Amino acid sequence: MDYEAIVIGGSYAGLSAALQLARARRRILVIDDGHRRNRFAETSHGFLTRDGERPEIIAGEARSQLMAYPTVDWLDARADDARKSDDGFSVTADGQELAAKRLVLAMGVKDHLPEVPGLLDRWGKSVFHCPYCHGYELNRGQIGVIAVSRLSMHHALMLPDWGPTTLLLNDAFRPETEQAGQLAARGVTIEEMPISSIGGHAEILLQDGRALSFAGLFVLSQTELASPIAEQLGCALEDGPVGKFIRTDMTQQTSVPGVFACGDAARAAGSVAISVGDGAMAGAGTHRSLMFG
Repeated sequence: MDYEAIVIGGSYAGLSAALQLARARRRILVIDDGHRRNRFAETSHGFLTRDGERPEIIAGEARSQLMAYPTVDWLDARADDARKSDDGFSVTADGQELAAKRLVLAMGVKDHLPEVPGLLDRWGKSVFHCPYCHGYELNRGQIGVIAVSRLSMHHALMLPDWGPTTLLLNDAFRPETEQAGQLAARGVTIEEMPISSIGGHAEILLQDGRALSFAGLFVLSQTELASPIAEQLGCALEDGPVGKFIRTDMTQQTSVPGVFACGDAARAAGSVAISVGDGAMAGAGTHRSLMFG
């Protein structure tokens, strides 16, 4: 079956884009492999009416509501390949060749974390990357920032608004005089001793044997597009602070006409609320493109 649009990625941005197209009575397919970026988090915050809800419940209810529209199909699979065709685009998934006039890329990103023993097991539970998403629930407790580069200054200077903050340099960088002054002005403690491991809830064991307990830890991940499809199609990418993302215009259209992108794959930073907004714009932009070319 040929579709008017195929949405690659069925998390928050993809669901939001698909909903706009479904409500425009367009025949669409959502392809999703089930790997939401925030699947490790116990709760989601900052999204109106769903603050504190489990992420899988938000996504599950959104999928159920979307599938109530008769023009929507869903394929639980990974999209392996996409390319331009005479009539639009061709996508390969689950051994099938699928055709569409337009594509929406909402496949998200993968997080690459520093190799600190114990960190991965606590990712999304007591180790986070977004202060707005998880900072409030720490109740002004002690917060640790695990440095990965000079970019960790941003985390360290933000987080005192959520609680007393310690910057754990972990041999990632050494603050210059001006940076040290900025940290001091925000009341940030600097810990130079490298980390040995993370245990308990969020307890840092240092290489000199000391243990520091925190209400929560923050770290910047390096991100990678979760699929090579944007590059296969020739979409222009931009370099963000922690990884590449897909360049889009105000309607979320990429540099390739007829291909739209939204969510974390198309923004240097994001959240559930931002992804839903970007998805709505991408869905409306795709519909406009179908109407007017």
